[in-house]
Amino acid sequence: MLIDPYGREIRSLRVSITKRCNLNCIYCHMDGQPVGGEELSIDEITKICNVFPRLGIKKIKISGGEPLVRKDCVDIVDGLKGFDEISMTTNGVFLADKSEDLKQAGLKRVNISIDSLKEDIYSKITCGDIKTLSHVIDGLKKSVEVGLTPVKINMVVLDINQEEIHDFVDFIIEQRLQKNVVLQLIELVDFGKRYPDLADWNKIESFLNNDAILIGIRKTHNRRKYLYRGVEIESVRPIDARFCMGCSRLRLTADGFLKPCLLRNDNIVDLKGCASEEEIERLIRVAVSRREPYYKGVMNYCNINDR
Repeated sequence: MLIDPYGREIRSLRVSITKRCNLNCIYCHMDGQPVGGEELSIDEITKICNVFPRLGIKKIKISGGEPLVRKDCVDIVDGLKGFDEISMTTNGVFLADKSEDLKQAGLKRVNISIDSLKEDIYSKITCGDIKTLSHVIDGLKKSVEVGLTPVKINMVVLDINQEEIHDFVDFIIEQRLQKNVVLQLIELVDFGKRYPDLADWNKIESFLNNDAILIGIRKTHNRRKYLYRGVEIESVRPIDARFCMGCSRLRLTADGFLKPCLLRNDNIVDLKGCASEEEIERLIRVAVSRREPYYKGVMNYCNINDR
């Protein structure tokens, strides 16, 4: 088990296998890697990642960019060994064709980014073709069909799509997906003040607190879970001290750097050139020792027992 200097247990690894993407979403932060070098090969990815289970990290999530733009994505999943759960975050455009192969390779579930069910708004947010949304919906349905569940719909809530939360709930109910799909509402963190028309989260929280039933708080990032009309909804409101206190994840960039924190680039370690698994393990421990929450304060940085 790995525990950082702030008492946070490391339970999962997020791996960006590419910075490339077939869409160009207006809010994309490139998974905390605005610049980078050459992508890791499949052998480099599996060599690095397969060290983590021996250190007690049994969950891994594959991301990008868009991971499915890599032609060897299924092979990468197949090469991951020792993990209890392999999941993936995808925009879903290529998912219908890949779902069955991914399931057979060992993928357990997917998160699919869908910010709108209206073609024009979806196209505006993703800068993609107006017909792209239909492929994404096909990917969602196929994922449920082959058992990549629970599927989480990642909805970044903005001013232009805020009123669609109820539309997503209606869609999930109409498609009879309540048992297999979770709606995840994600607040956009606008560090650069680039988006003047952000969602009204006071209104969203009021709706959840008044009309939905609070059914729990996830240990990961202290996310609140609600049940509304039989649909499970998660509220992801980054970022503050309590959010950081619930962080249990390390991140591997597409070019082989291990990041202890998504929002920092001053404490990373380079795993790409490691000659042995022992050296990889040593540097993982170095990265964990450098882990420091981006936000502190609040109850002496949230009492460790208050998780």
